[in-house]
Amino acid sequence: MTRITVRSVAELAITCGLVLAVFVFYLLVWTNHRTAAAQDDLRAAFQDQQRHEQGGKRGPAGDGPPDSGEGFGILHIPALGEWSWVVVEGVADEDLARGPGHFPDTALPGEVGNFAVAGHRATHGEPFADLDRLEEGDPVVVETVEGWLVYQVTWVRILSPSATEVLAPVAGHPGARARQRTMTLVTCHPRWSSSERLVVGAQLVERRGADDGPPSVLG
Repeated sequence: MTRITVRSVAELAITCGLVLAVFVFYLLVWTNHRTAAAQDDLRAAFQDQQRHEQGGKRGPAGDGPPDSGEGFGILHIPALGEWSWVVVEGVADEDLARGPGHFPDTALPGEVGNFAVAGHRATHGEPFADLDRLEEGDPVVVETVEGWLVYQVTWVRILSPSATEVLAPVAGHPGARARQRTMTLVTCHPRWSSSERLVVGAQLVERRGADDGPPSVLG
């Protein structure tokens, strides 16, 4: 191998290394930074809407269903520590880059049916990175402008990406009529792969008004 060839191979290796380093920085640092900034804005908008509601006025998001990318509630999972994320409407890439996203064709929080939410397990803030730590009986709380909704985990499963029946009004039973208020959380499994889905199901067990204060499970 000539000196020129060796130098060319070395330069190519260095270039590939730099490109890989930039890509890793983008995935592990930049996307997390952008999502954190989006969450700050969403949380501020949500808290402003709460103040409108408490003052007897309807906030801008109270006039109808949320728009794509708009935040409309805060998800709390006590089992994961001081964990809280604003949930946005939609599950397109641009929606999930802002935080956990609500599947538009599923129920809204507290409604009869299945309130289904997807979230990244890696990159973009990694909101569902530790979702595999949830167990049956763990509480999951949704904070809305009207108050608090406490769900309790009833099942945790690893499923195929094609198992879209978990988004049905009765999760896992397409065509069945919903009679309960449930929640389904969906993310990738394993953490750095999309070969399977980690799915957590929960059922509404408590509803509290804004004046009642947060539920005891939040301390």
